[in-house]
Amino acid sequence: MFPLLYLLTRNPEKNYAAIVRVRRIIALLATTCSGIFFKVEFESEIDWSMPYIICPNHTSILDITAIIFMCPQPFSFMGKVELLRNPVTRIFFKTIDIAVDRKSKISAFRAFKKADSLVKEGKSMVIFPEGKIDDEYPPRLHEFKSGSFKLAIDNQIQILPVVIQNAWQILWDGGEKFGSRPGTIQIKVLTPISTQLMTTQQSDEIQTLVYHRMQSYWTLGKSLQNVKNMEA
Repeated sequence: MFPLLYLLTRNPEKNYAAIVRVRRIIALLATTCSGIFFKVEFESEIDWSMPYIICPNHTSILDITAIIFMCPQPFSFMGKVELLRNPVTRIFFKTIDIAVDRKSKISAFRAFKKADSLVKEGKSMVIFPEGKIDDEYPPRLHEFKSGSFKLAIDNQIQILPVVIQNAWQILWDGGEKFGSRPGTIQIKVLTPISTQLMTTQQSDEIQTLVYHRMQSYWTLGKSLQNVKNMEA
């Protein structure tokens, strides 16, 4: 796909939607050929004609493909600056996605300014509110960072919480420690949470609400998986 991507990324603003589609093809071909599939369950109907701040949990590099599979509309990721070192992800993070060095306040400020511009253009943003894949195994839902919630409030758009239940069991982090296996990743898309009429002073309030809603489904998903494992 590189020749096509090279041509499209010469003008990323004009070819934004096309680059997103090519990324989707690459991601789904890679996982399908590896025997990895996705199953999405929606808590309520989603209006994909409007933009969202999409907030998924993060335990595996497969979370990226899970969101690509789940979301039918064009969107951008915000991710760690280290992704610029990878020759594949670099293509996207130099064009349609946003790389941020969380150790640098200047980098974080620039990243969220760019995210704000994309949201104002009507594009959705995917931000993993935990900020990283933690070293803890088995993983748990870690404390959220505030940036995605402030961005949603500033633009008065809805937050879409997403719980990716078992990607870590198929491929934890990058797979270096525990390897990988084929399987089906379960994705739970929760009901969007409105930020209408909220102020930035209330960002902690909505951050806590999103965390507890995702935590309840994350815990439930792990419990159900433990039952299945015992039955097997």
